[in-house]
Amino acid sequence: MNYWKDHPAVRLVLMLATFVSGFALLIGGWGLTGRMQGLLLMLAGLALLLGTLYLYNTRFVDPPKKNTH
Repeated sequence: MNYWKDHPAVRLVLMLATFVSGFALLIGGWGLTGRMQGLLLMLAGLALLLGTLYLYNTRFVDPPKKNTH
C-alpha cells in the first residue's frame, strides 16, 4: 500500500476531512443526549476518528516480507 506514502497531500486532506467531520458528529450527537439519534451520531463520529487514526498510521506500516524458503 505505497499509495499513501507516495501521495502525502491526499492523505493529509483526507485525514483533515475525516477529523473535522468526526468531531462535528460527536458534538452534534452530544447535543442530543438521551436520544438514540445522539448515540448514533456519536458512534459515527467515533468511527470517523478511528478512520483518521488508521490513515495516519498507514505511513508507518512496512510492506510484508516474502518468504524465501
